[in-house]
Amino acid sequence: MALSLVELTANIVSSHASGSQISRDELIQEINDVYNVLKQLENNTPAVLEEETSTGPLLTFKKAFQNDQVGCMICGKTGFKTLTRHLKQAHGLKPGQYRKQFDIPASQSLTAKNYSEARRKAANDKNLAANLEKARAIRAAKKQKKNSRATKS
Repeated sequence: MALSLVELTANIVSSHASGSQISRDELIQEINDVYNVLKQLENNTPAVLEEETSTGPLLTFKKAFQNDQVGCMICGKTGFKTLTRHLKQAHGLKPGQYRKQFDIPASQSLTAKNYSEARRKAANDKNLAANLEKARAIRAAKKQKKNSRATKS
């Protein structure tokens, strides 16, 4: 028994929504998008995705990278603290591909400046750099000890 387009749409969207947090409006948009693509596939009409028809970025560089948030230049969504997860889930892109597509320099972080500074401050407050250095020294000593035992045998 074949599933209806509505059932297929519900299955696809519910699978995606269970693995990621999306707003009510995004959920409604995704339901519409998935249903329309399935309908086009059923009618043997080629599905044209919005991303493929876009000729340039939906956000300017200045609007995409602000102190308190970053936005996606592909789809125009804003309000992210970091873009990496969104790029992978929504667009199937790695940060390097995104940077190349929009000529974003490697020196430009894909995270909100305030978020990066807060993380850096929290790491310094917890003395994580010193703890990391101690852990590396212990690991190196263990490795050296293991190598010296192997050489004696």
